[in-house]
Amino acid sequence: MKNYLVLIIAAFTFLNCQQKESNRTLEKPANQIVIGQIDSLYSGILDESREVWVYIPESAKESSPNKMKYPVLYLLDGPRHFYSMTGMIRQLSTANGNMLVPEMIIVAIPNTNRSLDLTPSHVDVDFISGDSIPYLSGGGNKFLDFMEYELIPHIEKTYPVSNYRTFVGHSFGGLSVINALVNRQHLFNNYVAIDPSLWWDNQAFLNVADSLLSANKFQGKALYVGVANTLEAGMTIEKIQSDTITPTILTVHLKSILQFVNDLEAKETNGLKFAWKYYENDDHGSVPLITEYDALRFFFPWYELNGISDFFSAKSTLTTQDLTNLISSHYENISNHFGYKVIPPEELINSYGNSFLYNDMPEKSYALFNMNIENYPNSPEPLDAMGDYYLSQSDTINAIKQFKMALEISHNPMAKEKIEKLESAK
Repeated sequence: MKNYLVLIIAAFTFLNCQQKESNRTLEKPANQIVIGQIDSLYSGILDESREVWVYIPESAKESSPNKMKYPVLYLLDGPRHFYSMTGMIRQLSTANGNMLVPEMIIVAIPNTNRSLDLTPSHVDVDFISGDSIPYLSGGGNKFLDFMEYELIPHIEKTYPVSNYRTFVGHSFGGLSVINALVNRQHLFNNYVAIDPSLWWDNQAFLNVADSLLSANKFQGKALYVGVANTLEAGMTIEKIQSDTITPTILTVHLKSILQFVNDLEAKETNGLKFAWKYYENDDHGSVPLITEYDALRFFFPWYELNGISDFFSAKSTLTTQDLTNLISSHYENISNHFGYKVIPPEELINSYGNSFLYNDMPEKSYALFNMNIENYPNSPEPLDAMGDYYLSQSDTINAIKQFKMALEISHNPMAKEKIEKLESAK
């Protein structure tokens, strides 16, 4: 591990919580890639204007005729984690054909006064050193009021988000995530606490959280905790958990988290879906990325559609009805998890339909194109795809009919060109 002094300075910069995030912007210069946009709102609760960075999936572009809602992920310490989180969601939801997690809208929250917003109680004196604490604290519940009564309603009014929410925080942000879990479990479905600062206030909140987690039920809620390796030289996990060591910020930090996760593992009857992992090769600064990845995979094991490849086998006895049943039941299951109806993505079904068409399985192709037409009646793409299906079956009349219907919905140069070629060939 790193030199002790370096670890103190680099890994626990969160102790200098008076810092403010730089007021960076995400303007869109010419010929550059932009992954998000700046939004802001005035908070009467916090008595200040608050900025948020928002990532919107490509499929949610306003030009699309198919309006759908997306799960939303709220991300603390926004500018520190915005780029990695947006890239990770894109990679796991759409890149390379991946559908391991759903596409999401990400709302990243920059800080104005980090220590004030993210700590649940006011503390004047450091319980380890006995020194006075030179930064503000104890505004955590007020900050959660801002999120519940101002930020979340603003996001739901402005963007195509559903009420399926995930909350992610690191360090003091992880402390805030645990605070939200135990005191406002109605706000979020999933909680990610990354190396949370549960040592805060001489573990006073840790004890409150433990009591609330024992007393209440958390059915339908999930928590993932990532634990960094912040061991000092010569220290071990076993020693950390003993009562004979001299407390330092590092030992108390790790000991507090281990106490929390070990106690929570014993609470099998509170309904909370829970997992945690100790990342031996990551310190406090590097642990967010790998924790976020593992948390997303933990939350959404039910999202990926499996079994489609079985239908392409020449020896397969699976029918077209089996195919549509597989897809329909899978998205019914997704809908049950989200708590609202989710239909199969248009592009995904169209892609599968084309694959069956090119593999000389027209019945399956037709069924999927028809599924898209029923699910997306205002989109020209499924009609255009069905036109291609009819062309493959040498049915020019119905092909032209589908292309013209697609053209009526939206000007499509390709559909127009197909019509002209087919009509001129008569």
